[in-house]
Amino acid sequence: MTEKYKIYLSDDTKTRLINDAELFEFTKKDESVNLNSFLKTLIVNYFDRYRHDSENLLSNIKQDLTSITSISDKDASLLADKIISTYIKTDSLQSNKNSALTLTVSGSSYEILKIIENNMLKDTSLSQYLKDMFNSYLSIPRSERETIIFKDTYEDISKALKEHRILSFTNTTSGEEKAFRVEPYIIAPSKEEQCNYLLCKDRNSRKPRTFRISRLRSVFVTPDTFPVDPDIQKELQEKAIRSPHSVSLTVQAVVRLNKYGVKKFKAITKNRPIVSKIEGDLYYFDWPELQLEEYFKRFGRDAIVIEPASLKEKIKKFYYYGLREYSK
Repeated sequence: MTEKYKIYLSDDTKTRLINDAELFEFTKKDESVNLNSFLKTLIVNYFDRYRHDSENLLSNIKQDLTSITSISDKDASLLADKIISTYIKTDSLQSNKNSALTLTVSGSSYEILKIIENNMLKDTSLSQYLKDMFNSYLSIPRSERETIIFKDTYEDISKALKEHRILSFTNTTSGEEKAFRVEPYIIAPSKEEQCNYLLCKDRNSRKPRTFRISRLRSVFVTPDTFPVDPDIQKELQEKAIRSPHSVSLTVQAVVRLNKYGVKKFKAITKNRPIVSKIEGDLYYFDWPELQLEEYFKRFGRDAIVIEPASLKEKIKKFYYYGLREYSK
């Protein structure tokens, strides 16, 4: 069964939910953001946790109130509800402007909204309940929010990691779904992108690989197990700490930064490589070459690669072909 509900969200809440839907690639056929599909998934995967967390919070506040005062259980419950609604679920820090949103639900999301309507509302509306749920979700770090939205995928990977089982899945990174069989080793968050990555060994190429969890489809824990390779495990653990979004070969690089390059290096934090040492205007890196290439392409003449020659040549070609196109 399908049903439509009108809910009201602050512009700030709606914008942040759209940002998550876009980052986690919930899209329609025309590539526009599919907010409705994202919210249905959020409701299904987060409802139980939100309900239990809310009940625990209410119980803890009531317990604290009754332990320090002679207040009755009934009055403690009323006061705890008041504290939560006034100080915890307040929208005072957000824009007062609200936007109407039509939410179309079916299947599991429809069943959960019926449970909420019949059991959870008390003195609040369904719209307010969902608004509080969405704000609670947004208060969680984004890397953890990803594990909520892709709950089934994350649980399957965690099981495979624990039992050393081979995983099979398809991946959407290249625009087409390609099948993989891998030996999973680590799940690690990227601090810059705030996404989670699976670091693993490809069964076909026998090489380390990394996959963003939100881009995995048809994840299946096979009955086949694999022996843990200590060398691969050590290599991937190091990659997990430094750059989980890339397991390409590490190179020793030297880059000369002028004063504007130094300012850019401090300002551009996304996927910024870690400096091994600094000698005057020379910055030394022990980092994957592909990541260095993508990072320093943004610096223009303010960052000149000295070593290695392969990286220097790639960036020279990038600017050469760009200049040629602009000169036409």
